[in-house]
This record gives sequence, C-alpha cells and structure tokens, in this order.
Amino acid sequence: MKRILVTGATGQIGSELVPVLRDKYGRDNVVAAGHRRKPEDAFVDSGPYESIETTDAKSISALVKKYRIDTIYHLAALLSAKAEEDPQLAWNINMNGLQTVLEVARYHHCTLFFPSSIGVFGPSTPKDNTPQVTIQRPNTLYGITKLAGELLCDYYVKKYDMDIRGVRFPGLISYKTLPGGGTTDYAVEIFYAAVKHEPYRCFLKEGTRLDMMYMPDAVRAVVELMEADARSLRHRNAYNITAMSFAPEQLYASIKKELPHFSMTYEVDPIRQEIAESWPHKMDDSAARAEWGWQPEYTMESMTKDMIEQLRKEAPHVT
Repeated sequence: MKRILVTGATGQIGSELVPVLRDKYGRDNVVAAGHRRKPEDAFVDSGPYESIETTDAKSISALVKKYRIDTIYHLAALLSAKAEEDPQLAWNINMNGLQTVLEVARYHHCTLFFPSSIGVFGPSTPKDNTPQVTIQRPNTLYGITKLAGELLCDYYVKKYDMDIRGVRFPGLISYKTLPGGGTTDYAVEIFYAAVKHEPYRCFLKEGTRLDMMYMPDAVRAVVELMEADARSLRHRNAYNITAMSFAPEQLYASIKKELPHFSMTYEVDPIRQEIAESWPHKMDDSAARAEWGWQPEYTMESMTKDMIEQLRKEAPHVT
C-alpha cells in the first residue's frame, strides 16, 4: 500500500485530491500538509494533517520518515495573479520549495508528482492545438517558475533516475474551494454569483478563449497518471491535458440556460487580461491520451449543470 504525502493540501487541488487519495489508499496512508496551522475540522478529522513550510527540508524529511512516505504530491505554489503581486515570494515558494521537495524525495527514494500549467507557454507559443513539445517563453513569474520546475524535474529524472510525473493543468473549476489568485478564476467566481442571484463583472474581456477543466476530471487525471505503468510513459513529466475551451460569453450563455435571470458585464483587469492573452486557447493532449489513456468526462454543459447543483446544496458560503 502506498504511503503518500500531499504538500499544499489545503489549496484548490489538494483539498479535493486528498479525500480521493484517502478513499483509494486508506485515510491513515495519506498525510495532508499545508501552511495553515488549523484547517477545517472535517479536513483534519479525515486523516493525518501536518503544518509545514515547503522550503524547510528538515521538517519535510522528518515527516517522510515519521509516516514512511514513498510518494509525494507536491502541490504548494503561488498562482499566476498572486505571483505577479509578489514575485520574490512566488520564487521562494514555487522554486525553492520544489528544489527542497526534490532533494527530500531523492534522499528517501520517493516517487514525485509535480503539477505544471498552461502558464508555461507565452505569446510566441501556438495558441490552437498547442503541441506537447513546443516553444515555451512565458512572460509571467508564475509561468517562469513552472517552466523551470518542469526542466528541474526532467534533470532529476535523468541525473538520479527518479520517478517524477506531472501534467500541465488548464484553468481549473471547482465548487469546493474559493478562487485563489489565478487568471482563470472568473470561471469559478461566475458560478457563485449566479447561484446567489447576483450580477457578475468579468475581469477578462469577451472573446478570451482559454483551456479549462472541471476539478473531478483534474483529480482523476492525477491519480491515473500516478497509477500508470512507467514503461508506457515517454514524456512522463508535464503532459498537456485539457477538457474544454471557451470564452467568458460562452460560459455565461451556458449558465443562463440554467438560470435565465443571470446577468454579466465586463470590468477588465489589465494584468490578468495580459496573462490570459499569452496562454493557449486549446492544448493538444494527444500524448497523454496515447501514453496513459487520458480522457475527460465533463463538457462545459455537463460541468455547468453539476456546478450549479453542487453549489446549491453543498457550499456553506452560498445561500
């Protein structure tokens, strides 16, 4: 049975990945770790939780030894818009944190999952059907750290023969966690406004088409990649994965079919708009499909129906 450590466990991905991993591998075999001293009680009650700093090698190493960890999911990172506000902090968390976890994983012979992002691409990258291997010249600190992380993971695989795997996530949409400073956060915020019967002001302009994915698909992709036979993985690190591609007005129209009285206007955030315009419209994820069988389940329409249903019945901050 695997013994797993998840860093950044209270974040957008971790808060949904940890319960899935605990259901699959057993609650006591999945250690959630985050910077919060006291996360939600339900999160802690479902299994072991530890407070850590991802740049502190001694504390992470101690956790690995304490719980006999053999697999690390390293999710701790500062997201795109937040990283632009504090580039030094973003570099410390995103790069120094990764370097620390890589060294701990190398020393203790752990398998590692590292999530990358569409942020690794830049204005000169092909926007449609963005290839698995293509030019990567990001112009944001977040994108730079994610690209450097991809290369660093590749180096550790080659240099130390480690098992490191990862995906390039598109924008992620979830009903369980509030937005955390990402450029695609409008696609989450819009649902909260709609369900609360409030008008929404979108910070990206009409026609800004981006790759997106519903969180259940994203979590499933992580688990499937980590379960895949290593012999079938040619790229191994930073697989393009995608599920849907849309612009704000298309998502608005999908929501309006379910909630006819919903309204949206635009109030463009120049920083996030510039970031969005440097990212792909749609990635080519054929490598992931061929090498480990990736296949999304949710479309924009089915995601919209489920988001509204789930927010109505489960999200405590939505009335």
